[in-house]
Amino acid sequence: MKTSVHPLVTAWLALAGAVGLLLAPLAHGETPHNTERVKDLAAVSGVRSNQLVGYGIVVGLNGTGDQTSQAPFTIQSIENMLAKFGVTIPATSNPQLKNVAAVTVHADLPPFAKSGQTIDVTVSSIGNAGSLRGGSLIMTPLRGVDGEVYAIAQGSLIVSGIGAEGKDGSRISVNIPSSGRIPNGASVEREVPSNFASQPFVMLNLHTPDFTTAARLTEGINKLLGPDTAQAVDSVSVKVQAPVDTNQRIAYLATLEAIEIEPGEAPARVIVNSRTGSVVISSHVRVMPAAVAHGSLSVTITERSDVSQPGPFSQGSTVTTPHSTIDVKEGDARMFLFNAGVNLDEIVRAVNQVGAAPGDLVAILEALKEAGALRAELIVI
Repeated sequence: MKTSVHPLVTAWLALAGAVGLLLAPLAHGETPHNTERVKDLAAVSGVRSNQLVGYGIVVGLNGTGDQTSQAPFTIQSIENMLAKFGVTIPATSNPQLKNVAAVTVHADLPPFAKSGQTIDVTVSSIGNAGSLRGGSLIMTPLRGVDGEVYAIAQGSLIVSGIGAEGKDGSRISVNIPSSGRIPNGASVEREVPSNFASQPFVMLNLHTPDFTTAARLTEGINKLLGPDTAQAVDSVSVKVQAPVDTNQRIAYLATLEAIEIEPGEAPARVIVNSRTGSVVISSHVRVMPAAVAHGSLSVTITERSDVSQPGPFSQGSTVTTPHSTIDVKEGDARMFLFNAGVNLDEIVRAVNQVGAAPGDLVAILEALKEAGALRAELIVI
């Protein structure tokens, strides 16, 4: 009796054997240069986490809760909670609570999370609570973007920050005491629908869009599985045929993730952080022939008052005369020359020789870009 095997399963078995041959040299320290696993370069489309958020109450604080006069929603939340337990607060009363804080609770629901599993949650104060240390979160439903409840959070907070305040109003704070976490603080109640095995293919999305990497990924898969198994859709996505059976698909993806390819090199870019002064220059940045001179101008203004005293028995009055001194100093402007095709090492060495600060370096790079001598994309963030 002859047993038939699905062609795609046969192709996958061939892929597993081929990948095994490719990975065999790794045990002997012969890893190909500049290669990375598909697992590190791309993610499977649809396999993603989902954000959850909720509103809750933290109780049990040591007098560091919300000031109810400035956060009336905290009192309203407590009244609503007590009403569900049959406790009615008179309308004329004005409770002043110090051990309660209104908070937001958010978490990430991992892909394929099942009911009964637990996830970590982050709790942050939305009122004027001084600290959440020692508090406990009361049962809080966490909702997705569709408004459905996917998890329930509750538990004691772990707060890394600490704060102290004196009677004169002085205070000191280490880290952020108004935010904390609850490890395994939420229980998953609803599963997110997934179409993981509903299509006869999988879509691999690159973390960094690049046409070269997408082409090499497609070529690597087709080389092992045969022509037209993988097709590059654009600079991000690669469409790969896959078995529909869930068990086979998981093993198939595990094999795909182990493939190693050489990603495309990043484009020439200069990243400038205008807030911190940080400058990052990629390895492919080149400079055309250019001469650069950069100096600094220092202006110092000194103010003083000259006092003139009258002579003895002259019946005069003391006169104060303002006197200003302005001093202008121009720093040494050193000139350095960039030859054609200067690389990153030579750029850094030339700038360091003139002692340019990060701010000066930004000005030099912007001037080079305006002059058309900087062969790179200048990005200011």
